[in-house]
Amino acid sequence: MLLAGFLAASGPVAAQEAVSARSSPSESATAKSQGDAAMERLKDAVARQKAQTPTGPTALPELPEAERRRAFEGLRRHAPSPAMEARARTALDAGKDAFAAQRDAMAKRLRQALGLEAPEMEAVARAAAPDALRSWVPVLFVSSSMPITTLRTYAAQLEKAGGVMAFRGMPGGLTKVGPMAKLSAEILRLDPGCEGPACAMRNVQLIVDPLVFRQHGVSAVPALAMLPGDPTQPYCERDDASPVAAHIVYGDAALSGLLEEYARLGGKQEVEGVQARLQGR
Repeated sequence: MLLAGFLAASGPVAAQEAVSARSSPSESATAKSQGDAAMERLKDAVARQKAQTPTGPTALPELPEAERRRAFEGLRRHAPSPAMEARARTALDAGKDAFAAQRDAMAKRLRQALGLEAPEMEAVARAAAPDALRSWVPVLFVSSSMPITTLRTYAAQLEKAGGVMAFRGMPGGLTKVGPMAKLSAEILRLDPGCEGPACAMRNVQLIVDPLVFRQHGVSAVPALAMLPGDPTQPYCERDDASPVAAHIVYGDAALSGLLEEYARLGGKQEVEGVQARLQGR
């Protein structure tokens, strides 16, 4: 009797557990199908959002040949602006003129520095003194083979004395101006470490004059001569009859020592003014 009652009491519970066990796979399948449906709806929403977002063109449109021709013809028929063209032409001409003037001025200064062209008459008049003390100009014969430090020292002394440094020729030959221009800049720069056209230079004339070497028979450098007149006159405008120095002094000595030797040889009057300028009197 007790056993029968227990079975009667437990029967509904066992039956319910059996039903629950049988329904679990069905519920899992339902949840999975619902999840898949939600993911599909999300994908559809993202796709619709992308489709609604405006995007720019990634390539030029392919126009028919007729439309392309019409577009280019429209550009060609664009009305020009005479005022704009005139201003552009004026600016271009002004730039060309300014560049040409600057180029000519630089070339002229270089030719004057190398002794290939006479300086301006006004500049010569300012450089020339009215008294007899300045009628003789010290010309120091040098060579590009001399040490640059020696040439720089002589340049500093010649600047005080109002003298000229003469070369027989140019490094690389007379057809190559570049090496001589570089050497001249190295000699005349106040600051040897300075580079560029803005560097301060000494006020000394450097000439290239094979004729003055031949006139005085100079075969060794350095050598000093006192020349009457203007030794920077281009040699192509002079001849062998041009005035020459009375004496030539040779020796690797300071300019003051060369001037003293020149005076001892009989040129005391010729070097008097130069010595005064060199000593700052």
